[in-house]
Amino acid sequence: MDSGNLDYYHQSEISFKESAVELKKFKQKKSILNSLYLNGKMAISDLSESLFISIPTLTSHIEELLSENWLVGEELDNKKQGRRPTIYSLNPQWKHVIIIDITTHDTKIFVLNFNNEIIHQEQYNLKLTSKTSFLLELFELIENTINHLKSQDKEIISIGITIPGLVNKRTGINKTYKNLNFENKSLSLRVSENFKLPVFTLNDSKAAAYGEARFGVGKNLQHVLSINVDWGVGLGVVFNGQIFNGASGFAGELGHIQVNPDGELCSCGKVGCLDTVTSASSLLKSIKAGLKNGQISILSEFKDNLEQINLEMVIEAAKNGDAFAIDILYNIGIELGKGLSVAVHLFNPQIIVIDGVLSKAGKIIVNPVEHAINKYCLPDFKNELLIEVTNLGDFAKILGVNAFMANRLFKHD
Repeated sequence: MDSGNLDYYHQSEISFKESAVELKKFKQKKSILNSLYLNGKMAISDLSESLFISIPTLTSHIEELLSENWLVGEELDNKKQGRRPTIYSLNPQWKHVIIIDITTHDTKIFVLNFNNEIIHQEQYNLKLTSKTSFLLELFELIENTINHLKSQDKEIISIGITIPGLVNKRTGINKTYKNLNFENKSLSLRVSENFKLPVFTLNDSKAAAYGEARFGVGKNLQHVLSINVDWGVGLGVVFNGQIFNGASGFAGELGHIQVNPDGELCSCGKVGCLDTVTSASSLLKSIKAGLKNGQISILSEFKDNLEQINLEMVIEAAKNGDAFAIDILYNIGIELGKGLSVAVHLFNPQIIVIDGVLSKAGKIIVNPVEHAINKYCLPDFKNELLIEVTNLGDFAKILGVNAFMANRLFKHD
């Protein structure tokens, strides 16, 4: 080997070693951020013990993360002589994410830090439709939000999107709302290309389930089902503490199992799906049909203008003792429980969390769900099963997406 080739060999070897060192450093810094996201405030000694990083190396990483505005330090008064220990946490004032909650009735935009604090939110009358103008309007809303935050010297590092439909876990392509995919590019990719930021999309039911498992009534449990009852019915599954996606990311479409072979035509093209008897739209359809046929109810005053009736009015009527509204909700709860009994046998969860608009009915919907599960599930599956209404409401989705993004951004393996 001549001297020129030898010099090139040594330079390449040095370059490789430097790259390997930088990669190791990069992974260790991400592991620090991940630990602080999961655990909150920690001292260097605790981080060193949990991450198996030496204290001198860890101290160097911490100093860099402080200079990059990722972390803040706080001295503790330990009432003892000597140097007071410092604990570190993620900086709540600098690094932020935008989370967009897109539904068939509106779009909400939230700005959060990695302490799961919502620092800004807006609601817009932008509905998920097949119109080509949808994406342009969405871009404008995101642009306005980013400009607002820049004026406050806040840095946006990522965007998260929660949306209904079948979202492919690898490509991000939404198979339900095909208009969102242009030239085979997913909504995530198009938003990312436009704003030069990493973008993550998560199905709304999966987002709610992850939020419930991490921060809600399913906190600290490993096996959580979240039934998202809105204008459709979606099931989110957290299995061994992680979102269960299935092969393509479509796991959890409980709303499209057949419960009545002679039932109504579903929007998916099948007949008798669970959606046709348990969704919010099916509930309102039953209410309006009953009132039109002379059913006595608190809601009878709207029989000449049935379109005024919304789900909140039905739930309020049931809470005020209206027999007709109670019966409708009871029947929906029974059918929902039948469907959930299948999921219980498949996934053997520790808890079922009722999310979405029907969660506002509280025990009026929980009781018949419990009744059906008691009837249709084997005893050993239901003896220790909890059934709870969400305590996070619509924020379960938002917190779930934030945790999902943090997991991806701080992933260090």
